[in-house]
Amino acid sequence: MISHDFFMMGRRKKSKPGRRPVLLFWLTVVVLAIPNIALCVTEQMTLAANVTNVLLPVSVVWLLMTLSRRPGKITLLLSPLLFIAAFQLVLLYLFGHSIIAVDMFLNIVTTNPGEAFELLNNLLPAIAIVVVLYIPILVMAIISLRRKDLLPSEFVGRQRRMALIAVAVGVASLGVTYAVDREYRAKIQLYPVNVGYNLVLAVERTKATADYFKTSSAFRFNAKPTHPDNAREVYVLVIGETARACSFGLYGYGRETTPLLERNRNVVTFTNVFTQSNTTHKSVPMLMSAASAQDHHRIYREKGIITAFKEAGFHTVFISNQLPNHSFIDFFGKEADEWVFIKEKATEKDNVADSDMLPMVKSVLDKGRNKELIVLHTYGSHFNYRERYPASDAVFKPDDASEAKFSNRASLVNAYDNSIRSTDRFLHDVITLLDRTEVMSAMLYTSDHGENIFDDGRRLFLHASPAPSIYELYVPFIIWTSDTYRRNYAQEANALLINRHKSVTNSESAFHTMLGLAGIETPVRNDSLSVASRKFRPSDRMYLDDHDEPVPVNKILRDKQDFVLMRKIEAGK
Repeated sequence: MISHDFFMMGRRKKSKPGRRPVLLFWLTVVVLAIPNIALCVTEQMTLAANVTNVLLPVSVVWLLMTLSRRPGKITLLLSPLLFIAAFQLVLLYLFGHSIIAVDMFLNIVTTNPGEAFELLNNLLPAIAIVVVLYIPILVMAIISLRRKDLLPSEFVGRQRRMALIAVAVGVASLGVTYAVDREYRAKIQLYPVNVGYNLVLAVERTKATADYFKTSSAFRFNAKPTHPDNAREVYVLVIGETARACSFGLYGYGRETTPLLERNRNVVTFTNVFTQSNTTHKSVPMLMSAASAQDHHRIYREKGIITAFKEAGFHTVFISNQLPNHSFIDFFGKEADEWVFIKEKATEKDNVADSDMLPMVKSVLDKGRNKELIVLHTYGSHFNYRERYPASDAVFKPDDASEAKFSNRASLVNAYDNSIRSTDRFLHDVITLLDRTEVMSAMLYTSDHGENIFDDGRRLFLHASPAPSIYELYVPFIIWTSDTYRRNYAQEANALLINRHKSVTNSESAFHTMLGLAGIETPVRNDSLSVASRKFRPSDRMYLDDHDEPVPVNKILRDKQDFVLMRKIEAGK
């Protein structure tokens, strides 16, 4: 009896190690399959594409797990896929759709740590889910490897045969998908192949950006001034951050978010303006150059608007309330005679306000130079909204909740609206400084992109989704001109009024409008894109997609809510 019990105990002890590696084997296959299954729900694909996007990747992972009897070893080798899967799930939590895009990778290297921490700190539910799903697998793999757990030989052989059959069926399914779906491309739609492809593109784009100084060194605008040399004039380009037009009182919003601008009779509001990108690192460089979605690659060989003004004899200043990030924003900004990133001298705990740029603007104006261009890059309404204005300026309350969840929407909207009021005050103060000079002057303000704030049943939040919503694309575009400017250049001032309700793309028009206002001639200038010209003609609305290709806005928008709002915007409602 004793010997029998001892024998059975030995059997039980030997069976446990067999169960542990088998469990790790299947858990790895299952957790890596979760993004594929989720994407079938979130992405708008055909049934054939959905079948392929689950069957083929999962069967390949299944086959890879049979390459060794030590599952801990294979699981750790697949850890990059685990990290990608975790990233993908956080992305789906945040945007509700889309795979990890090229711009997502570029955002990682162009976003400062403070911004990243603000966002991650408010995505705790998504991070918690990822931790529960993926960290235990890695821990189990490490323990399994240290214990030298082995899968039974017969189990590995059987699973390998079954996985090979599944892979063959998956490949056949891929062929069927290509046959029935003419728009299907594995490198675009098959996860995680598409993520790998996007990573390669991100690396290529990063290298092209790093080579900018070589590829643009010979470029010249051949710019010439047309305004009288003895006439003093000042032009200011203010580039906003994450400001959506539908939250501006000037655009019919029900709250008084822009009371100061609304009272200024010299402000012209353009009511039907879209951006061509919902990411800062792409939108701002287009605002500062002649590049647009239709010909974006020229950005690698041409210089920015500051150089055009310099060639025309202007003194130029670039002031930014964002940290430098080795992007085109830095490159174009540093073409100025004077440039400063005011956050560089601040500690991470300092909340540097856009208003901190005003003393610098005043100092520049006090120099009394004959020809002056000032470019201001603000921090505007970037999340966390509550950090964009002092507590004493909070008009809409409560405004203290910042966690990214739908139940906090009322507080998030209050904080966002307070940040728009702060932008209103900032622009009013810039105009006041210009007005006091009593010289010919003009200011153009627009934002790089808009923002989602859980606005409808989709519950979208923030921006930079590869498939944007209308809230990310509809942006303010505001031009102020001094009395002196309107007297001397009535034709341009009247053109602003004529064009204010037409369809405008700020990514195309900002560059050419600034040149037109300042009377700078160059072969690059295109008056059909300048709202300061009677030659202005609305162009097709385009969006610069994740692969830097122009796509019509009506094809990039996904949902009926977007089209309903777009029709209202175009109808002026």
